[in-house]
Parts: sequence; structure tokens; C-alpha cells
Amino acid sequence: MDIINPSGKQTIRLEREWLGRKLTLEVNRVGFRSTASVLVTYGDTVVLGSVVVGKKPVVQDFFPLSVDYEEKFYAAGKINGSKFIKREGKPADEAVLVGRLIDRPIRPLFPKGYRQEVQVVTTVLSMDPAFRPDMVAMVAASSALMLSGTPFDGPVAGVRIGRLNGEFKAFLDVEQREKSIMDLVVACKDGKVMMVEAGANEVPEAMIVEAMHWAVRNVQPVLDLQRELVEQLQPEAQEYELVLPNEEIRARVDEWCAGKLGEKVRGNVLERQKIVEQLKDEMHADFAARFGEGETEEERIANYTEEMQGEYDQAFDLAVHAEVRRGIIEDGVRPDGRKLDEVRPLSSQVGILPRVHGSSLFTRGLTQAMNIVTLAPLSFSQVVDTMEVSDGKRRYMHHYNAPSYTVGEPGRIGSPGRREIGHGYLAERALLPMLPDEEDFPYAIRSVTEIMSQNGSTSMAATCSSCMALMDAGVPLKRPVSGVAMGLMMDGDTPYVLTDLMDAEDFAGDMDFKITGTTEGVTALQMDMKVHGLPVEVLERAIEQSHAGRMFILEHMLSVIPEPRAEISQYAPRVEKLMVAQDKIGLIIGKGGETINKITGETGAMVDIEESGLVTVSGENEAIVKAVEWIKGLVEEPEVGKIYEGTVATIKDFGAFVTILPGVDGMLHVSQISDKRVNNVSDVLKVGQKVRVRLTAIDDKGRLNLTMRNVE
Repeated sequence: MDIINPSGKQTIRLEREWLGRKLTLEVNRVGFRSTASVLVTYGDTVVLGSVVVGKKPVVQDFFPLSVDYEEKFYAAGKINGSKFIKREGKPADEAVLVGRLIDRPIRPLFPKGYRQEVQVVTTVLSMDPAFRPDMVAMVAASSALMLSGTPFDGPVAGVRIGRLNGEFKAFLDVEQREKSIMDLVVACKDGKVMMVEAGANEVPEAMIVEAMHWAVRNVQPVLDLQRELVEQLQPEAQEYELVLPNEEIRARVDEWCAGKLGEKVRGNVLERQKIVEQLKDEMHADFAARFGEGETEEERIANYTEEMQGEYDQAFDLAVHAEVRRGIIEDGVRPDGRKLDEVRPLSSQVGILPRVHGSSLFTRGLTQAMNIVTLAPLSFSQVVDTMEVSDGKRRYMHHYNAPSYTVGEPGRIGSPGRREIGHGYLAERALLPMLPDEEDFPYAIRSVTEIMSQNGSTSMAATCSSCMALMDAGVPLKRPVSGVAMGLMMDGDTPYVLTDLMDAEDFAGDMDFKITGTTEGVTALQMDMKVHGLPVEVLERAIEQSHAGRMFILEHMLSVIPEPRAEISQYAPRVEKLMVAQDKIGLIIGKGGETINKITGETGAMVDIEESGLVTVSGENEAIVKAVEWIKGLVEEPEVGKIYEGTVATIKDFGAFVTILPGVDGMLHVSQISDKRVNNVSDVLKVGQKVRVRLTAIDDKGRLNLTMRNVE
């Protein structure tokens, strides 16, 4: 039965088969007051995409677009695992990252100068546990924007790709994702790529390119379905005005700048910034006298308003960006004088902080990242409880901080923003495949990057500095990881690829592309377009050029610290590990935790037990030894021929029962107590007495036979 909304519009429902499941777009069923709402269903996943557009342009110098991804625990049939908070609150980092994932391919598709406030909210109402819902949310966001009447040059659609048994596959389940050697998200627009993000286990660059081609082909049905929806609904285009520099003002600025930029704005970055600011001040002084309001020069200077100055500033910045592009395209020279494939000067140190477990300082040009690594027992791993994950654990955590002073500006110090969360996650993904297994290195690891100075590509500096700090901390990485940021400027159909992107080139360029990996392959990737998509062939060239840059940076890192330290820091906690049979875990824990509490209380060591049977013991050396011996005693299996320090449990006429292991008693017959004849057992042994016995046999019923004869 169709639902009639208050405006009398009927529900419209379109569907299409896509990658093995039915995709449905439904309009006018819910969300009557939003500018546009689309209910998207794929399998058992249902996501509501809603768009609200502000009535008036916002007076600011950027496009006020916000994209949020709302996780609802009820969508997965769950109640928040917190004991005290059951309502969804602040978005988890995972939800913030998905919001960024949707935002990145959408934002470039609005025209420059568009200033209407646009809010996109994707809400997961039902989640099919067979796959992640984020790509369905991207379709919901794009579909709603297509119906909003805004100048959105969509549609877009994305797909999350894995690699199993030599084939690409989308919408993997949890088990398949664990087996896949890559986790790649590609957002596309009609044969072109808008955004790429990946985590991988040393995959070849060529495989990334092949996966992008696969994505471009397979998202086309979803793009066609969104256009079909628009064709049926015929949304009314909203009126808007673009806030662009006045053409007259821009012409004045371009004329004034002619011959003043060029070589003057190349070279040392800090000097370049000073020169640019001086030129801007000179321009304002000249323009105030000439174009301010008033008849006399004094009046014109006095009436040179802040609004006028802002317009000239914007036009001046565009002129500088145009000069950056011209220098690269026509002269083959970058703002700091580098060649297109040249990396900025590198310098690094490790072990710079005396009391931390591992530290490094990585400097590349004016960008500088300090990283600090802290080791702790596995019990300090982060518990992850989201809509998709229940009681998961994050053993490796990378946190990224970049206060405003790192760009030479004052600012508020607060909780990390979306950018900080995203940069930290990228660096985390870069190192994750190279970490040793828990069984080999039973530590929780926290890596914190403190950016000290910014001039582009700080996430890659965070990757390199964290790798070096991990090695300094003695974490036995499988292989070291380096990363580099790439840029791109298109001159018609001709691409100009830049290695080691810096700020001025980023602002003036058409793409920002970050890639990390080892000598064997790629471990993480993030690619964002500032144009309306690029062909895979252009991106392939950038990926190929990035390899030499990564290897150059890696060579520098290994010149500073060629391999992980042989030993962890003296200030890091000591951890011993042992594997026990899963059916023995209960013996260590005891009834109501009685045994494990007794072990920790009497030895002072900390004991952690994983479901796999991995037991880790941390603390002072003496405490660790005592606790490990205690645990081994609890789980040890009796071994024929082995001598045990036992305790007499009970005495009988025919002998005694001796406890050789916790809960394990053996029979010591009277004939086995001594080489001499023993008439009365109680004359020789007492309950509680410590005796050395050898296990001589275990019969077919599991009974143990002991002897004290000839036991040294």
C-alpha cells in the first residue's frame, strides 16, 4: 500500500539487480520535511539519505557542506554495551571515517563559490550482517542530493572491493574480509574515479589499478538507477548565486600581479610566504589609494573596507595559485624549486625522548612529525563496540594531533576533529599489516603522532615517523613502511604528476593522493579529486611515479634505524606468554575468578587470558616468574618419568595419595615409599608433607602410579 504524504505525492520505488542483490530506491515514503529524502534498501540493509539545504547563502569563504553517517545500534539488533549509556551519543571514530568517505567524492561536484548550507545525513535503519552498510549509505547520500535541486554534478556511487582466490569481490562478509588481501573503496562518476581509499597487505600497485577499472565498470548500474529516479521526479532546480571574485576586481589583481610573481615566489618556503604577504600588503596599499571610496586619496584609504580587502585577497590567492600551476606546467618548476618527481630534504632521529618506550622525529621540508610509542599488556587494547562490531579489540592504536600552532596560527585546543581522526586512521592502516602477531609480540601498542610543523602531507610524515618509533621501541615489524603524498595538475588532457606534495601545490592542484607500503607492495592508499573525476589511466601514472618516492624515503628511514631494536625499552613492561589448551582456561580463572585473583594478588603480576588460549603475564621479573610457574602448574599434563615436588593429600593403609599438580593426585603404594620395608604408612608420611616422587605409569583409566624409590 502506497503512503500518501501531506503534499499528495505518491511513493515511487525503483529497483535493479546489482552485484548479486536487489538495490531499491524509494521516495516519498518518509522524511516529508527534508529538502530531499531517499530510502535505499540493499539485501536487508536499509539506509535513509536526507538532505536539507539552507535558504540563504552563508557569509564565509568555504562551502558549508556537512556529511554525517549515523550508526544506530538497533539496526544490528543490539543495545549499546556500555553499562551506563544506552543511547547513541558522540559518533565512534568508525562512523566519522565513513562520513568522510561519503563526503570526499561529493564535495568536488558542487560549483566553486556555492555557499548555501547543505547538510547530508545518512542513517542506517537496518543492517544486513552479511556486508558493511557504508556503500549503501553513499548511494543514499548521492540519490538525495540528486533530488535536492542543488547544483550537484552527480550522481556518484561507490563499492568496497576485496580480493579472494584471485578475483575481485564486493560486499564481503566478515570472514571473507579477514581472508582478503585488500580492502579497497572506489567512488566513481561515469567512467571516472572520484575517490579511492584502501588498506592492503602488500599488494602490487598494478592490482590497485585493476581494481579501480573493476569498480568503474560495476557501479554504472547504480548511477543509471539514480538518473532514472531524477527523470521520474523531475526535481525543481533551486535558485542560487555563486560567491566568486568580481571579474573587475580579479582583472585588476591579475594586472597588478603581472611580472611580480614568477621567480619571486619560488625557493625557500618561509621566505616565499613572507614575500607573498609583502606583495599582498603592497597591493592593498596601492588599491586603497586608487579604489577606496572617496574623492581624495586620504578618504579612499580611510574607506578601504574590510569587505573590499577580502575580495582582493581572494583574487590575489587565485593569482598565486595560477602562477603555481603555470610554473609547473610551463617551466617544470615547483614553488620550492624542486623537479616534479623530487622529494623535499629529509632528516630524522630516533630515541629522542628518554623515558618513553620508543620515539622518532621525521622532518621533510617544513613538515615535521614526532611520534611516541607506548607498549602495554594486551588487556590495555581498546574495546570496540559499534553497530557493526561487538566487543572487538583494537590492539594497535595510532592517534594524530596537529594543533593550530603547527601552521603558525592561534586556535582552540580541543578534542580531535574529523581530519585528525582520518589522518590517524590512514597511518594506522599503513602499519597494521606489518605488525607481529600477538603470539609473537603480546603487547598492546599505542602510537601517537604530534605534528610539529605543517606544510603538506602530514599523514605520510605520521606514517614514516610511527614506523621509525615502532622500530625504536623494539616492535619486530615484518618490514618497514614508508609513505608519500602525490599531487596532480591537469592541463587539458595532459597530466603533471608531483611527488611529495606541499601545501601551495595542494591548494592549486587537482588531486591529493597518499600511498604507503613496503618494498613488497602497498599497505594503504587514499586518493581525493578536486575535479569532477579522473580516468583510471591518469591515476595509474601517479601510482607508478609514487613507487620511486616511497623507496627514496624508505632508504632515508633505514639509514637512521636499519632494523627494530633487539630489546624493548627498559621502561616498557615485561610480558611473558604461554599457550594453554582452551579447556584449561577455566582452571586458571577458577570459580568466580578465585584462582586468577589469587595468582595476581600473591605474585603482584598481571595475568591476561585470550579465548585462543594465549596467556600473558606482565609485571616485575620476579613476579612474572612466580605467576608463570603457578599457571604452568595449573595446566600442566602429567608426564611419565618426570619427578614432581608433591604434597601428601591423604594417607591409607596401603599407601598415600600425593598431589603432584593442581587437582591431580597419584597413588604412592606403601611398597614404593622406601627401599626398606614400611609397616605403617603414617610412621613415614604425614598429610601436607612435601615429597619428591616420580610418575611411573598412567593406567588405561587415567590413574597415576608414583614412587619415592631411587628419586634424586
